[in-house]
Amino acid sequence: MPTKIWQFFCDKLAERNGAFVYFSPFLWDNPETLHNFGLFKINRSTVYLPMKLFSIPFALAFFCAFQGAGQAFLPLDRAISVALENNYQIKIAKNQEQIAQNNNTKGNAGFLPTVTATANQNFNSNNINQEFFAIGTTRRDPLVQSGVKSRNSNVGINMVWTLYDGMGMFVAETRQQQVVKLNGVNIEATIENTVAQVGLAYYEIIRQKQRLKAFKNALDISTSRLTLAKDNFEAGATSKADYLAAQVDFNADKAVLLGQEQVLQNTKISLNALLVRDLDEDFSVPDTIIIRKDLLIDGLKRSVETQNPALVLANLNRELSQLDYKLVNAQKYPTVDLVSGFNYSTINNQAGFGVQAGKQGALSLGARLSFNVFDGYNQKRREQNAKINVVAADNQVADLKIQLLAALQRNFNNYQNSVQLVQLEAQNLKIAQQNAQIAFERYRVGNSTSIEFREAQRNAVATETRLIEAAFNTKSNEIELLRLSSSILEEVK
Repeated sequence: MPTKIWQFFCDKLAERNGAFVYFSPFLWDNPETLHNFGLFKINRSTVYLPMKLFSIPFALAFFCAFQGAGQAFLPLDRAISVALENNYQIKIAKNQEQIAQNNNTKGNAGFLPTVTATANQNFNSNNINQEFFAIGTTRRDPLVQSGVKSRNSNVGINMVWTLYDGMGMFVAETRQQQVVKLNGVNIEATIENTVAQVGLAYYEIIRQKQRLKAFKNALDISTSRLTLAKDNFEAGATSKADYLAAQVDFNADKAVLLGQEQVLQNTKISLNALLVRDLDEDFSVPDTIIIRKDLLIDGLKRSVETQNPALVLANLNRELSQLDYKLVNAQKYPTVDLVSGFNYSTINNQAGFGVQAGKQGALSLGARLSFNVFDGYNQKRREQNAKINVVAADNQVADLKIQLLAALQRNFNNYQNSVQLVQLEAQNLKIAQQNAQIAFERYRVGNSTSIEFREAQRNAVATETRLIEAAFNTKSNEIELLRLSSSILEEVK
């Protein structure tokens, strides 16, 4: 089937599924492999596939064919799974949720009684030397004793049960439940942020890998030019200056390649850090960036307003501020407590006066009413501050909503612009590569100068670099749009 027919077919397929894939030029040296996977080359830089962001299984099966044998292939879904399992921020958020669950009890809300038990026993050893006043003519002998023992013991249990506190206990229970919800949403937000970070780091590696391959292609061309210049110089067809210029350009391209290899290694270290694993662990990733074209601003806005974790957290905090006001307001009402207790005490006294021995048990039951009559207007102050906090929470929700929608609109505009740039730069790359090929052929036969060829080569590399940057910018904006709309986890699934 002619190429134009296949191009028309793939264009329509991409329009329907909303995605296309950018391939590095090195893939075009493997047409048989492309055909075996049911892919068809449209031009030197673009092939169309029915894929969406994170729809990894089919894509990974294809991309594994191009990975080096010495590196373990790391799919995006596997990277995300490892990050979600090891990420410390997620673990901390889950710990906070466990604390909130532990605090969500009837007793912590104040519904249950408080029971305290006490027990004590005292031992005394006394030395007594007492002289008494005479009563009339009668004089009592002095009392002199040593080592007089006495022992006292007391056991008691007491209960206080709040029956009414201005409905504060019911408000406290509702607040505890809201805190549990808040921590659950915080976990979700942490997970979504982690997925977005891993996705950006993962595609950053692909971006740097594509740049590396572009620079390798440029070095290959510079190598061919250097060989040709050397042969021409040795044959006397060109001057030594042309040969030295080719050597300088070759060395410059090689230096760029070495620097790019270091950049690629550092990006892998960054992803390993996100995955909380050995920083030196090497791996391979696909050579493509998959781009969606089906994102619509209206649906994203609705998702932001209803699902964005930050906005949900702000609404929960607003509800908490309202509950805090109710708690403060409850303090101006009387508190009614049921109090009860039982105490048992014994005494054993060898001092020779007072009670020598005894036992006593007492059971008490009663009610206690307490009411704040005046506390220096502190209750009024607390109520006023609580009202201000409610208003502030309302303002925070409104401010966050408009900030999120503004960020969404900016990213969507960038996303649309980047999609158009990818399409434009893909066309430019085809033209630039053809121009570079023509320039090389003209240089080889002596119809153009090395300066003209070098300029065409630079244009081709610059055009491919712009294509790579446009594809990565589209992907980064796409990921941010999905994160803002809280749709990123659905895409992973």
